[in-house]
Amino acid sequence: MKRRDFLKITAGGAAGLAASGAFPPHLGASDAPRPDLVVAHGASPEKTTRAAVESLGGMKRFVSRGDVVVVKPNIGWDRLPEHAACTNPAVVAALVALCVEAGAKTVKVFDRSVNDPRRCYVQSGIEAAAKAAGAEVSYVNERKFKEVAIKGGESIKSWPLYTELLEADKVINVPIAKHHSLSKLTLAFKNWMGVMGSSRGMIHQSINESLADLGLVIKPALTVLDAVRILTAHGPQGGNLSDVKKLDTVIASADQVAVDAYGATLFGLRGSDLGYVVSASRRGLGVMDLAKLRIQKLEA
Repeated sequence: MKRRDFLKITAGGAAGLAASGAFPPHLGASDAPRPDLVVAHGASPEKTTRAAVESLGGMKRFVSRGDVVVVKPNIGWDRLPEHAACTNPAVVAALVALCVEAGAKTVKVFDRSVNDPRRCYVQSGIEAAAKAAGAEVSYVNERKFKEVAIKGGESIKSWPLYTELLEADKVINVPIAKHHSLSKLTLAFKNWMGVMGSSRGMIHQSINESLADLGLVIKPALTVLDAVRILTAHGPQGGNLSDVKKLDTVIASADQVAVDAYGATLFGLRGSDLGYVVSASRRGLGVMDLAKLRIQKLEA
């Protein structure tokens, strides 16, 4: 893999480390501060995903040998990958493969789809790709939800959440970046609706606080935002290829607030334009101010 690295050091960072080969003689690249967030661009979604995770320290930073890992994509819609309604299957497969290579005992992939899951799993390409990479792919079992108290919840005090996610050793969130008619955008936090039981549409009445509430109990080890193709209008379902923009980009961080704040910029917005990002930041769930992050941009 050929890669060109650009390290942006902002407030709180170590000024002077600008690009590969620009380190002082006593400080090699291996000694550089680890980035808080990586923005990788490239023609191959698999290589781009791998490059992003590698730049964060590699999957072994997030997954230990013997772990049961949940890789949680968006498989909500009966759409093809070209429609940018579900997570890109190659991004999902790359993450599954990386978990297996890191020694994960089991990698599980699932989502509580909106459309018929049998069609969503096939049409999205995720079922086949994830299985080929070594994942256990399953439909959500409605009997496997458990009522969970949300301490400090402002809108949701408790909610049934999927036990397969709650019992996993590690969780990796892998949403797709797209427009949403109610929340403006659906990114990392919005992807947690796929592990909610009951009548989850009820949270739309106070969606911003509700999504931030979920972040109080669901804490992913890693968040990888698929922006290979983004849906710019008529989300979350889409269906018109004219609404799709190809960016060939993958964004990764251990901070899901930071991922959503950066994801907003892909649509000409800021994190502060998204109510759930503001709410999550206010509650200390992550960093919304991109100026406070070490952001690494690279070509894969």
